[in-house]
Amino acid sequence: MLSLYLYTLYLIGMEPNKRLLSLDTLRGFDMIFIMGFAAVISAICRLFPDGGNSWLCLQMSHVPWEGLRHHDTIFPLFLFIAGISFPFSYAKQLSKGATRGQIYAKIFTRGIVLVLLGFVYSGFFELKFSTLRFYSVLGRIGLAWMFAALLFINCKPRTRIVIAVALLVGYWLLLKFVPAPDAPGAGPFSKEGNLVGYIDRCLWPNHLLQRGLFDPEGLLSLLPAIVTAMLGMFTGEFVRIDESRISGSRKSLYMALAAVVMLGLGLLWSLDFPVIKALWSSSFVLVVGAYSLGLFALFYYLIDVRGWKKWTKFFEVIGLNSITIYLAQRILPFGAVNKYFLGAAAKLLPAAWGELLLSVGYFALSWLFLWFLYKKKVFLKV
Repeated sequence: MLSLYLYTLYLIGMEPNKRLLSLDTLRGFDMIFIMGFAAVISAICRLFPDGGNSWLCLQMSHVPWEGLRHHDTIFPLFLFIAGISFPFSYAKQLSKGATRGQIYAKIFTRGIVLVLLGFVYSGFFELKFSTLRFYSVLGRIGLAWMFAALLFINCKPRTRIVIAVALLVGYWLLLKFVPAPDAPGAGPFSKEGNLVGYIDRCLWPNHLLQRGLFDPEGLLSLLPAIVTAMLGMFTGEFVRIDESRISGSRKSLYMALAAVVMLGLGLLWSLDFPVIKALWSSSFVLVVGAYSLGLFALFYYLIDVRGWKKWTKFFEVIGLNSITIYLAQRILPFGAVNKYFLGAAAKLLPAAWGELLLSVGYFALSWLFLWFLYKKKVFLKV
């Protein structure tokens, strides 16, 4: 079934370019957790005895190293969604008569702009260049998407499948058999002993998130991240197949089945190469790719196939300005504004309830900011 999903996309034709409401909605759903909704869930959990240690509350934070929680899926899901969008964008550019040079220019520009925005997020304007973090979430998205897009327009699907497999297998073997020389005795997949961290420590130790040790968006781990974007692009190609040849319902079913197969492969691989987001391990790519594909299949079926769209506006408002809110939370004083209006009321409540009020207020303020931009038709597009 996984082979059917991957190979059908080039055996039959594609339908004309169209915008997927499910994609904007899923992007918005993904982003709510880093614009305050995760804090709301955590605050609700803490209303109950020992709720801060509950399973649900723990899902709203990252694992220390090995393993997987919901919060670890947010970043790769966003990259996967960016991958889905590209086949539609590429088809639209071709339909408008864009030259190959113009398409290349747009790809490189988007990748570079995201890297630069990553520098801004990391504190570029503080002018502390001796310790400025070089890597970033936005930079990882920009570069992984850029290389995947270049492969997309230059290679046939079969070739890209081989490249994706080679990247995942090669990355696994490289880390497994070449541990960090400066950490003798440490496991090759440990924080201290992995090759990813060693390379970054050699290149620029003072410019890592964990200075002198490790950065979760390191240089070498960009390779498997490219595959995450490629998986999204395979999915975008598949969805673009003319519905007269494969119905939307069957597409949803095939994607769901492919997600199950991918999950099984990822879990099996994790027995040797653990699921580690910070390393973007090959098993992590497959497991979170399965989650991303399965979730997209659900959203696509409900929204674009069944036409259940009345509930989507809340998420669409976020999804259309996802990078905006990511940067705005770093730059604009949402927390201070929220405390100005709700801080006094929060102090009148028991501590747990006050925390919940402030969490809900922050999330609501973030959403209202995006709603204002949405109504004014202001969208940050990179």
